Amino acid sequence: MALDTEKVEMIVMEAEEKFEKTVEVFKSDLLQVRAGRANPHVLDKIKVDYYGTPSPISQVGNISVQDGQCLVISPWDKSLLKAVEKAIQVSDIGINPTNDGNVVRLVFPTLTEERRKEIVKQVKKMSEDSKIAVRNVRRDCLDTLKKMNKNKEMTDDEYAGYESDIEKSVTKAVEEIEKATSDKEKELLTV
Repeated sequence: MALDTEKVEMIVMEAEEKFEKTVEVFKSDLLQVRAGRANPHVLDKIKVDYYGTPSPISQVGNISVQDGQCLVISPWDKSLLKAVEKAIQVSDIGINPTNDGNVVRLVFPTLTEERRKEIVKQVKKMSEDSKIAVRNVRRDCLDTLKKMNKNKEMTDDEYAGYESDIEKSVTKAVEEIEKATSDKEKELLTV
């Protein structure tokens, strides 16, 4: 039986897309990890009730960094000040907002060494979870290709070639995750 190249290419391409998506999600999650400096990305997942619609804070006002330790949120509609303040308070970012009637301020406390080490552990766990996700995608893809090989839909040589391609993609994804983890650790441990 002849190899259905198109089917195999689709399987491999889907796996590679999943690898890339896993790396992207990991990097985006890293942006939301607090590193002791004011970072607008910590607000990315916080939603504010904007006239009955949950909306990201970035869509209801202007967010600016003031002096590296303070975020200033200026809602376009001043009636949203209380809603923005409440949304931040109920979130899990661990910073208390202050509202002066015009803007909401978030002052980022400098991290203690102990807290930095805790966050590094958290980042390492996130990194390991992402690597596991990549490996799971690899396993699923290779299982599908093995079945095709077993059912004589491809030769052993063809299987070995595709397996090698998948392994290269896995290695690349894991290296990207490790580099992002290393960069974040350096950022966290730099005072």
